[in-house]
Amino acid sequence: MTDPSARLIDGKAFAASLRQSIATEVGRLKDRLGTVPGLAVLMVGEDPASDVYVRNKARQTAECGMKSVERRFDTSLTEAALLEEIARLNDDPTIHGILVQLPLPAHINADRVIAAIRPDKDVDGFHPVNAGLLATGGKGLIPCTPLGCLLLLRDVLRDMTGLQAVVVGRSNIVGKPMAQLLLQESCTVTVAHSRTRDLPAICRQADILVAAVGRPAMIRGDWIKPGATVIDVGINRIAAEGGKTRLTGDVAFDEAARVAGAITPVPGGVGPMTIACLLRNTLTAFARINNQD
Repeated sequence: MTDPSARLIDGKAFAASLRQSIATEVGRLKDRLGTVPGLAVLMVGEDPASDVYVRNKARQTAECGMKSVERRFDTSLTEAALLEEIARLNDDPTIHGILVQLPLPAHINADRVIAAIRPDKDVDGFHPVNAGLLATGGKGLIPCTPLGCLLLLRDVLRDMTGLQAVVVGRSNIVGKPMAQLLLQESCTVTVAHSRTRDLPAICRQADILVAAVGRPAMIRGDWIKPGATVIDVGINRIAAEGGKTRLTGDVAFDEAARVAGAITPVPGGVGPMTIACLLRNTLTAFARINNQD
């Protein structure tokens, strides 16, 4: 890796600071209310990447002083049984956040599962009610990865008013909510994707470029406007020397870092922010449910 000229945006350090502030607020609310936020994570089937992610969520939830509940099921679990478990958690007063780890087995409809979660406990921010509130400027729960990107951007840029922002990727999980958040910051926003005509030219217009397309090193250095702030959401595992693998983003980092003003690395950029923002959402849900918001 070459020495970049761009400022490295340290998501790991920012996430650690955010978790510390969350833990402080959890302690304050515990003293006032006599209870703590509760997060329930449901996982169906075995997936090594998801398993590591769920274990990290549980550990960081406990470190912030919250109640952590895990429900693990094998792939034989029926959709009806999963919906029953969600209904129980919806009614559990000690649980304020419910997250169903995706992907789910093919026989379970993820949209029905997400819609079954109480919107005020939907800490992933995927429920149609929360998506609608985000689109209309309402007070919902925001998807964790876009929220993490926004917090990093605010830290780097302070004021984004009038900036040109390009989001490469149109998923419901990252691309679309990211565009909505940037609009709320008074950016002029373009949502691009793999089928956008002359994508490099569109990217070169961006003061803020968010890459969330899921293709390793797709965004090249000569696509970057000099001085732009680049947020790389991609986490792609590719082959490395010696038969090993390594993580890389959607941006060709070494090339982009010579041109950009600031850039997130992969790993260590957006990734750590996702779990930290999940905890932030759980705290937000707890505060609102208890009329402390």
